[in-house]
Amino acid sequence: MGRSLAYATRFAPSPTGLLHKGHAFSALAAFEAAQQAGGRFVLRIEDIDFTRCRPQFEAAILQDLAWLGLAWEAPVLRQSEHVADYMAALDKLRARGLVYRSFKTRKQILDEALSAPHGAPEGYRGAPLPAEEEAARLTAGEPFAWRLNLAAAERAAGPLSFVEAGEGPTGEHGRIAVEPGPAGDVVLARKDVGVAYHLAVVVDDARQAITEVVRGQDLFEATHIQRMLQALLGLPEPSYRHHRLILGPDGRRLAKRDRAETLRSIRERGVSAAALRKELGF
Repeated sequence: MGRSLAYATRFAPSPTGLLHKGHAFSALAAFEAAQQAGGRFVLRIEDIDFTRCRPQFEAAILQDLAWLGLAWEAPVLRQSEHVADYMAALDKLRARGLVYRSFKTRKQILDEALSAPHGAPEGYRGAPLPAEEEAARLTAGEPFAWRLNLAAAERAAGPLSFVEAGEGPTGEHGRIAVEPGPAGDVVLARKDVGVAYHLAVVVDDARQAITEVVRGQDLFEATHIQRMLQALLGLPEPSYRHHRLILGPDGRRLAKRDRAETLRSIRERGVSAAALRKELGF
């Protein structure tokens, strides 16, 4: 098959731990999609959370992916090297009045939700503080996060949709209407970790000319907010192909925090890359 530069997908891990089978499945799914289309496969290192990301984990990611037999474009994009671009995107949203400073902590928001008469069926919704109160809090040095003003964003963006070429958690497929309500006023930047995932990922998908995002069903709901941010920032709309998740013996999806067996330990047990690919269906 001839090479089609029009098609591009990516694998975008965060170097906060070692990769496991779930990561291998997702990377292989994206790589195979690019191979079948004769297109581009991009590796992106999402290392903007400097409180958790470590160089040794990035090195391990490259080693694991090479062991699996994957090849990717060079140079590898590292988000930590492009923070100014994400902040420029945030500034565009600020200029349009689509974000606001939120001084509430996660605990305060959770406590408010629990004390509501019927709980909180959707994500947090806030509002900008009066100018004098905001100025006083800034003068006092209180920490804050930049949150998307979802109500204003929905008015600005109008009705939106995205194409699901794979399958969402409950079988969603085809043209899907964007419904960002459950996400609420998501955080787009905060002092401790800088810019947040949703904003950085849409900027980078546009920068790298990604035409189809191949990733796990656990990120399906994130697509609603990301599609909205693409529209607000005038960025291209990729299609999405969400895939099934690899589950552990307990029926739960594999996760770093649960100490799922790593690709490194699988390799050290003498399992070949070919055997693992076959086990995963590749």
